Amino acid sequence: MPRERLSVVVTRRLPDEVETRLSELFDVKLRDDDTPMTRSQLAEAMRDADILVPTVTDDIDARLIGQAGERLKLIANYGAGVDHIDVATARQRGILVSNTPGVLTDDTADMAMSLLLAVTRRIPEGLAIMQKGEWQGWAPTALLGGRVGGRRLGILGMGRIGQAVARRAAAFGMQVHYHNRKRLRPEIEEKYEATYWESLDQMVARMDVISVNCPSTPSTFHLMNARRLKLMKPTAVIVNTSRGEVIDENALIRMLSANELAGAGLDVYEHGTDVNPTLRELPNVVLLPHMGSATLEGRIEMGEKVIINIKTFEDGHRPPDQVVPSML
Repeated sequence: MPRERLSVVVTRRLPDEVETRLSELFDVKLRDDDTPMTRSQLAEAMRDADILVPTVTDDIDARLIGQAGERLKLIANYGAGVDHIDVATARQRGILVSNTPGVLTDDTADMAMSLLLAVTRRIPEGLAIMQKGEWQGWAPTALLGGRVGGRRLGILGMGRIGQAVARRAAAFGMQVHYHNRKRLRPEIEEKYEATYWESLDQMVARMDVISVNCPSTPSTFHLMNARRLKLMKPTAVIVNTSRGEVIDENALIRMLSANELAGAGLDVYEHGTDVNPTLRELPNVVLLPHMGSATLEGRIEMGEKVIINIKTFEDGHRPPDQVVPSML
């Protein structure tokens, strides 16, 4: 007699390939539209399901987890970051949490380099001129940007994505520097010809570009605060494809408005979709709508990881990408 299939609730629309495979394997409830679930919808899903598949747009806090039904045993997050999930409370309730690390590394690193080039070479300004039909022809001093080759790049967070950024930056002839919780092994530093800075203050004061690639944790909240941003050279730019709250956004806006920083490329924002309108008005800022991982290949690979985590759990084993509080 076939065993009863696990009840799985998916909180957002996923690529067709992923939804089809989930439907083949589990008793899955999919979204008809791509709007985030309301808090009451999340609570209902967590009361009735065996498995919840949330995304970064779902705030799975202690209160929601406290209302979860006895059936809920796994929160299989569709994404690498889990700062939107109270992992410690889930663990106390006997609910496992898994994520999808690694699959978005190259996509996010590509976007970091794209933002770096867009800001330093003033690409959006050029696009705007063309779209408005205002181009009057080539001129020796028009839209002068800066060459990235030879510049010092300071990577804040030298994990998978930080190292992928380093690899790309080295190909562009940039000098790679980094700050990390732990220094990398000598052979990895040699691979990227990377210089380690134990002091973040000392690093940011000397860099031409800062790339933020660290996760969101209590210790990284406003890691780039007003004091640290003021240490940066006025000719420097900052790029963030990690989490918006790592940078004090108000302080960043003040410095960009006063031309105390040359520019910024942002894919994430401190207050999510509530983007400060001043950022949109600044000509030295490039803004993207959290596109760092937005490739079809990456999204499908994320789904495949979710499915592997669920299947492994169903078979009575520890999900390969289980997250525990000590990892955060």
